[in-house]
Amino acid sequence: MKLQVAIIGGGMITGRQILPSVYHLRRLGHVSDVTVCARHSTTLCELASSEVIRSAFPGHRFDPYPPLETDPARSHPDAYQRTIESLPPGQLVIVATPETSHYDITRFALLRDQHVLTVKPFVMTYRQHAELQRLAEERGLWVGIEYHKRFDRRALEARHRFREGRFGRFRCGEARLIEPFYYRSSNFQNWFTKDATDPFTYVGCHYLDLTCFITGVRPVEVSVRGVEGKFPNGNDAYLWTASRVVFDNGGVLSLLNGLGYPDSGAGSNDQGMTLFFESDDGAGGAMLHHADQYRGVQHCYLPDHLLGGKSFQFINPDFFRLIPWEGDGLKPVGYGYESIEANVRAALAVNAASRGAAAETAADGFIATPWDTLGNTLATEAGRLSILHGGRIVKIRYAPEPGVELI
Repeated sequence: MKLQVAIIGGGMITGRQILPSVYHLRRLGHVSDVTVCARHSTTLCELASSEVIRSAFPGHRFDPYPPLETDPARSHPDAYQRTIESLPPGQLVIVATPETSHYDITRFALLRDQHVLTVKPFVMTYRQHAELQRLAEERGLWVGIEYHKRFDRRALEARHRFREGRFGRFRCGEARLIEPFYYRSSNFQNWFTKDATDPFTYVGCHYLDLTCFITGVRPVEVSVRGVEGKFPNGNDAYLWTASRVVFDNGGVLSLLNGLGYPDSGAGSNDQGMTLFFESDDGAGGAMLHHADQYRGVQHCYLPDHLLGGKSFQFINPDFFRLIPWEGDGLKPVGYGYESIEANVRAALAVNAASRGAAAETAADGFIATPWDTLGNTLATEAGRLSILHGGRIVKIRYAPEPGVELI
């Protein structure tokens, strides 16, 4: 069995992680046809002409919609509908668009009997989350969320040791993920606006999810303070956020997020996490520390052979790299690839089980799905409510009806 894959969105994450992963899965016999759609043909032309992808995957091409020769000035707002409608039932739609569009695209795909994988965060509100989960259950479809940090071996080691009882009870922690400054000059300035999203929503969700994934806690209170600024095109945005999340066991996590890591910095971003624990009887403490922006690998290149415009770099071989292998071109490795692979295999497994076991397949809590990320969605909704009210505390409730409310 093979899946046809339709990637909705041809931007940065598609070129750097998703399309190379899907191409390799096609090499391995899990994927057949690959389609990529975008609103403008310019986006698809840039993706199709990527020398990195072409050299790593010789002979591999995707079917573009709209066609590459289409007038680049013409917008195609119905591109995702046309692309999804062209698929037979039971294929995989990968949603790689801004988070505010995830609900509409995922709902459209589910109503047309397609499995779905979305980049994080899943959706913006509990009501959207609940509706999509219900649709997936009714139709026996797979829905995955691309929280790839779950596949980082550091996270898996921590989760395993936590379940062995080696850490104790999570009490307090801090995490940060600062994306590059140059994002401000990219297409981000057209959608990463104050009324739509913010750094906590966009990347803070990674370490929120990771804390829950490792320790099993659920968020019950969120406050997010935004630092405002303008993009080069004049659009207003929250360019930084400082957040606090309280969990159901009383533990607290502070999060710092933003679009501001110096372009001249050695890393591709700045990120990491430290969590502190104590035994139930208070007799001892424990901790884990992940310096995720630095994996112990440093490169310094010749002046006329710079990579990304920089000579000295911290290299992260663990997230996503294209490396030599026994076949033609290069192959993807790292937890970014493994996350895509796991979701493709899960969709294939659901098809093999006549699609009736989708909810059961999802219930193991390993691959991120709507079945185990309700707390993430509620925290996203709470965070947006908080930042739009100057950082006020927002409570999260799980019963009798999940929801959020300002204090």
